[in-house]
Amino acid sequence: MNINKEYKEMAKDILESEYFQELKKDTHHGSTRYDHCKRVGRVSLVLAKIFRGNKEEVVKAGLLHDFFYGKTGSKEAINYLNHPQMSVKNAQKYFEIDENVADDIKTHMFHYALVKKCFPFIKGDKCTSLKDQKPKSKEGVIVCLADLLVSIFEVGVFKVRYDMCLYMLFFMNIIRF
Repeated sequence: MNINKEYKEMAKDILESEYFQELKKDTHHGSTRYDHCKRVGRVSLVLAKIFRGNKEEVVKAGLLHDFFYGKTGSKEAINYLNHPQMSVKNAQKYFEIDENVADDIKTHMFHYALVKKCFPFIKGDKCTSLKDQKPKSKEGVIVCLADLLVSIFEVGVFKVRYDMCLYMLFFMNIIRF
């Protein structure tokens, strides 16, 4: 099946939800949180194909990983590492998610926790334990990696579009569209 068609089919219910549409109002990495979450969901699907992960799980977790309203510095978010818990609460409130998807969302900031642990002099939020942030499954690692890749391309020095990565993987004959 065509990857674009497969993604649209898996993501349709979430993307069309009025609650998810609200993310279009929040900016995130120079775009909207809605667009960021769509990208992470799509890259998660590609990575799940490569690493033979649960495609439905990673698409759902990728789409809902930043499913919170307002800025990450707001009182509700408290610090940058708390937004996954807010995202899980909203995902459980508005969508049917199982414990695996909830865990994938909760641990999608592992890369940030790891950097904070390695470089404690970096200003910002206090770091929670790596054990709490570590993904519990291959799908959790996929969503974490997809978020990291998309974020790098959204705010990176080169401003490379994330879909360029997909085309590179395609031309390297790793995935098929």
